[in-house]
Amino acid sequence: MQPTFSSSRILLPVRPWFIAFSLLTALLLNFLPTAQWPGIPDWVALVLCFWSIREPRRVGMGWAFVLGLMMDVADGAALGQHCLAYVLLAYIAASQSRRILWFPLAQQALQVLPMLLASQFIQLAMRMLAGADFPGWGFLIGPLIATFLWIPATFLLLLPQYQPVERDENRPL
Repeated sequence: MQPTFSSSRILLPVRPWFIAFSLLTALLLNFLPTAQWPGIPDWVALVLCFWSIREPRRVGMGWAFVLGLMMDVADGAALGQHCLAYVLLAYIAASQSRRILWFPLAQQALQVLPMLLASQFIQLAMRMLAGADFPGWGFLIGPLIATFLWIPATFLLLLPQYQPVERDENRPL
């Protein structure tokens, strides 16, 4: 699958270790103390949504559940708060993956925005059901910034797939 329709390159298959590495990196970025600041996107949700759209057979609800459980333990949140949000995000992203990949990257970002917002609202609802206070409307800035980061994240996460296996002048593809 191509990142844009103007590109004629055929991508190499993604390596499973790169998927695991990118999800682990996103998890570590969420572990930073700056992750609670307004405007910092939920990196796990962004990368999980990306791989659930690009590789729905490799990254799905199982990965989402494990990553959500790790985030719940790391944040000291109500157990299942991130799990539920990430599992629903992975399910919706995987079910919409074929449709989303037909759009150019800017329109893909607009398709991803409601999914990221829904994930954030689910986490907010779980927090408030557990008795937490409303954090303010600043929690909506994170999914908006993650939507703006969709295009650079796509090129960054697809970068290892662009490398040619071998260069042959008789076969330019």
